[in-house]
Amino acid sequence: MVDTAQRSKARPTVSDTNPNTDTGPVAVGGVTVQPAVDVASLGRQLLGTWADVRIQARELSARPDMQRIEGLSMADHRARVFDQLHVLAENGHVLRAFPTHLGGADDHGGNIAGFEELVIADPSLQIKGGVQWGLFGAAVLHLGTEEHHNKYLPGIMDLSVPGAFAMTEIGHGSDVASIGTTATFDPETDEFVIHTPFRAAWKDYLGNAAKDGIAAVLFAQLITQGVNHGVHAFYIPIRDETGAFLPGIGGEDDGLKGGLNGIDNGRLHFDHVRIPRANLLNRYGDVTEDGTYTSSISSPGRRFFTMLGTLVQGRVSLDGAATAASALALTIAITYGGQRRQFNAGSATDEEVILDYQRHQRRLFPRLATTYAQTFAHDEFLVKFDDVFSGKATTDADRQDLETLAAALKPLSTWHALDTLQEAREACGGAGFLAANRIVGLRADLDVYATFEGDNNVLLQLVAKRLLTDFSRKFAKADAGALAWYVVAQAAGRAYSGTGLRSLTQLMADRGSTARSVGALRDTEVQREMLTDRVETMIADAAGKLRRATKLPKKEAADLFNAHQNELIEAARAHGELLQWEAFTRALEKTEDPGTKQVLTWLRDLFGLGLVEKNIGWYLINGRLSAKRAQAVTAYIDRLIARIRPHAQSLVDSFGYTQDHLRAPIASGLERERQTEAREYYAAARASGTAPREEKSGKK
Repeated sequence: MVDTAQRSKARPTVSDTNPNTDTGPVAVGGVTVQPAVDVASLGRQLLGTWADVRIQARELSARPDMQRIEGLSMADHRARVFDQLHVLAENGHVLRAFPTHLGGADDHGGNIAGFEELVIADPSLQIKGGVQWGLFGAAVLHLGTEEHHNKYLPGIMDLSVPGAFAMTEIGHGSDVASIGTTATFDPETDEFVIHTPFRAAWKDYLGNAAKDGIAAVLFAQLITQGVNHGVHAFYIPIRDETGAFLPGIGGEDDGLKGGLNGIDNGRLHFDHVRIPRANLLNRYGDVTEDGTYTSSISSPGRRFFTMLGTLVQGRVSLDGAATAASALALTIAITYGGQRRQFNAGSATDEEVILDYQRHQRRLFPRLATTYAQTFAHDEFLVKFDDVFSGKATTDADRQDLETLAAALKPLSTWHALDTLQEAREACGGAGFLAANRIVGLRADLDVYATFEGDNNVLLQLVAKRLLTDFSRKFAKADAGALAWYVVAQAAGRAYSGTGLRSLTQLMADRGSTARSVGALRDTEVQREMLTDRVETMIADAAGKLRRATKLPKKEAADLFNAHQNELIEAARAHGELLQWEAFTRALEKTEDPGTKQVLTWLRDLFGLGLVEKNIGWYLINGRLSAKRAQAVTAYIDRLIARIRPHAQSLVDSFGYTQDHLRAPIASGLERERQTEAREYYAAARASGTAPREEKSGKK
């Protein structure tokens, strides 16, 4: 995959390039050259901490028997994906997180890293595998005890027991604490009675429920001795060896969906179904023979969030898979854009490569910058996840930080994937609408990622509440300078700016030439402080408006919170974007090749200043930038985009996807062949004199 832009093979040395300045071309041995990207080293960096695992997963995803076939019927697609799950089970690809004594590897981070790469083969395969091993199996692993592990996990791991994760109900999606299904303990028979008392309590949208699942981990309100102890998990068989529902259990097929039709989503309901007391997954709460409830966690609320926190890996994997899908779409669109020609803008004979048009660059390059930021942020996220689940980080604070990180990053990456897939589709014109070129299929499949594992807006609201809680605990009476220190310390890992965020950005707004302000925009600290300032100000403003809520009646307090819900969610989103920018900056600091570092610096700046431009109204309204300096932001972004253009193909090549992964004819070189053939045809006609004269040429 090569575009038409000229590149020099020469590489600048460290002394030739200062990555903190906008140098553009540099002098090497008396010759002016552009910095060049070391695709191999950058590709390895993008693979992250579990690079070897990802490479193995990509080898599997490149196999034709593991890939989606466009145009299959729903039934055939389901059958194909279920067969593919057996391949995953046989080669141990999805078993890394399970205990070593059962054949796993206790490698939680590596498990997710390999699993999320399956989205390149077929998102249905990734999600159905996630249902089996990442939800059903993980629930037994993390909510059960060793007895449950030994009894249930072998069948889950080898797929002899396909299962469903029965949490979501029609009446309560994201609000798991309010689900209606009950598990009432009967001490006379030593059993729990599982019941869905009304239609809205039916479990719905469950993978493996419509056809393949023979068991489920079911979430229900645990009731014993007349007391409801909240939501707990239970292992429950749902079908017999013939595939028929067991007595008291019923269900329906959800049918054709907007995407992911390789998964047999369905709904389940239960009519006083009895299961043994031992089927309670009792790591965090247990019931004795006489019906006495016990738990190592006394607070019902803390117990509930601890149980749900063990299942955070779904959000982790969605963040990674969505980022991979964005990278794939951009590889296709930028490769095609570097070969497809349209309109005679600068030549009387040759048409222009569409990627040379500024608007085309503006459509794709900022999204490329965001995808890089998400890639680096996801690897740090995955390391944090592995630390918590491997036992390296064991405190409640560690788990809360992981849950907040998941709630902050998963919405941004899944929204970005949908936006990028749509823009990539349009940037490829009609060719992008062909199923063979993959983009529309990925767009349909990833649509539901925005509501998988929690609606994105609900998740960001959780982040906002965490930010407000931390603010109220530590800085309820603090001044703006103290609050600025807090936000930077939390989000960036250290404190900056002795002069204060507001004074620095106001200085940029009111003093100096445009050229000087552009120079300031390149500064890492200026970008950091502009992004951090927005987060800390939004949280401080919201906290001030909500301060009186603690003294109001419950209904009035809820109304007050609701009145500021939108700004809270925007603050949480800004917080997540700051986390991504910080991860990109840390990755940049680790980049050794000078040419690569220079290009990545431009890309990081494009991401950071793109966030400022996107929210320029906030910076203007709050006096952080003058109108003139706001114009400078946009002007510098245009310069950055022009500088990135010669390196665009190298930047997407560094994602490491081969033609076996892309499987898109428009990114295979076919378009370049067509364009070459056309240009040679017209050139030959002109040279031979057989080309007809243009109408204008015959007029006087």
